[in-house]
Amino acid sequence: MGTHAVRKSYGQGELLFFEGDPCKDQHIIVSGKLRIFKSSASGREQVLAVGGPSGPVAELAVFDGAPYPASVRAVEDSQILSISHNDFRGFCLAHPEVSLKMLAVVGARLRRLVGIIEELSFATVRQRLASALLRLAKTEGKRNGDGIQVQLPGTHQELAHQLGTVRELVSRNLMRLQAEGLVQAEARNITVLDLPGLTAIFDGSS
Repeated sequence: MGTHAVRKSYGQGELLFFEGDPCKDQHIIVSGKLRIFKSSASGREQVLAVGGPSGPVAELAVFDGAPYPASVRAVEDSQILSISHNDFRGFCLAHPEVSLKMLAVVGARLRRLVGIIEELSFATVRQRLASALLRLAKTEGKRNGDGIQVQLPGTHQELAHQLGTVRELVSRNLMRLQAEGLVQAEARNITVLDLPGLTAIFDGSS
């Protein structure tokens, strides 16, 4: 497999491929982060996932032979290992355990997409923001004297892409949460002061 893999570098903001492009390669993230997203005709973006080191990209298209279902852009300088469509399929046939691991990745992606659909369909921007902050607090939060400190995964614009809204609404709702004493915001650094309060917002009871 190693002799058929090509290492590629992508700068921050550089596109790996567009939605609808023919699927030629399976990509594995060596370092950096990639954003998988859909775009509307007006230019609005909806982030489907952000992948980090060791994560695969475009695994579904490799298996079904269809074009890439979404676009992928480097969030930061990234190193990618690219393996041709045919070589990767052959490797999976020779090593069935790899196929099972890829199915697990596809299943996790599907669960995440179902969650995105649910939030976009039934949750307000305020609830989506509360959900994102709760998720960050749980997975990456560091407790300090005031609460749980988290760092937003990018600018307010980047967060808006993930929440399926616009930057102005993200900034407005973040300021509202701060005014209510639920969080303290300093640029990308957020301190969650009231986890139960954010949970109540996400649950729709506040």
